[in-house]
Amino acid sequence: MSDTGTDSDSHTGTGTGSGTETTRGSAGSDGNTSYGHKPFKRSRSHFADRITADGRDGWPVEPGRYRLVVSRACPWASRALVSRRLLGLEDALSLAVTDPIQDDRSWRFTLDPDGRDPVLGIRYLSEAYDAREQDYPGGVSVPAIVDVPSGKLVTNDYQQITLDLATEWTALHRPGAPDLYPEPLRAEIDEVMDGIYQDINNGVYKAGFASTQEDYAKAYTALFARLDQVSARLADRRYLVGDTITEADIRLFTTLVRFDAVYHGHFKCNRNKLTEDPVLWAYVRDLYQTPGFGDTVDFDHIKRHYYQVHTGINPTGIVPLGPDLSGWTTPHHREQLGGRPFGDGTPPGPVREDERVTPIDQV
Repeated sequence: MSDTGTDSDSHTGTGTGSGTETTRGSAGSDGNTSYGHKPFKRSRSHFADRITADGRDGWPVEPGRYRLVVSRACPWASRALVSRRLLGLEDALSLAVTDPIQDDRSWRFTLDPDGRDPVLGIRYLSEAYDAREQDYPGGVSVPAIVDVPSGKLVTNDYQQITLDLATEWTALHRPGAPDLYPEPLRAEIDEVMDGIYQDINNGVYKAGFASTQEDYAKAYTALFARLDQVSARLADRRYLVGDTITEADIRLFTTLVRFDAVYHGHFKCNRNKLTEDPVLWAYVRDLYQTPGFGDTVDFDHIKRHYYQVHTGINPTGIVPLGPDLSGWTTPHHREQLGGRPFGDGTPPGPVREDERVTPIDQV
């Protein structure tokens, strides 16, 4: 979540941008202390190749060829986790999960035996970046998709990855997979997502990493203005666009699910908690309880990453014991608004045993 570089003004359906990024240095350096001490900018994705049905960028959709690398702590990577589950791409696109605690050598595979990803055989995600471009000077971000045969990074364009999973990987979707980016609604979805990106997805970071009172106040004001707008939009409709889950809901969910656990306190986004907004709290619980959403969320990874990695903001590294997570499974009553989560499709099947997350009662 240390993002530096040139911020893009437009991050709609076809935009680019880096996800959760770490800058590389020597093993003994600690770039994490810089958080909150320099102006915040989100960098563009350096590797923006696309994996498409026709392979026009040189990367054709092929089952088993690519590996999705994520951190469960990262909201940007979590989008890909949710999309992959909803679309049933688990067998077609394998998954690598990094340690939530990265160091300056980049995201690391210390959760795996011998500290190596069992498929790619690497210790750090940066090795896949270096295989693609020697002496690449930029940050190493997740989500990332790596070509397994060559070990090379294909893309770290988190804005496009999920859209391509929905539209280019259709031949490999499970039977009953939902249409997450329906063509008749794309213009509206893009418009909604752009406002959410600017003020909410990215807005919490602008507030949390602000280095001046003025920058913080500007981000804070825009964040809560947009949250109020979204709350009003969702007061009488179950989903953001149309009557089914779309890409817009996925992108909002991954920020909202982290709000009370980290953004409210750690990023000083504290006008109110999510639990104090009846509409947004019910909406995010509805999604959390929908197969494909909550079963990808690991609050343990989320809390440990933000509070232990961002030492410039939280120098003690103490991880809060709260908030109480039991409310996530309480009734939300959003079904009274109608809507069909999966449209004419069906829910995804059970989570694979090797991809289960830490239960909330164990966090």
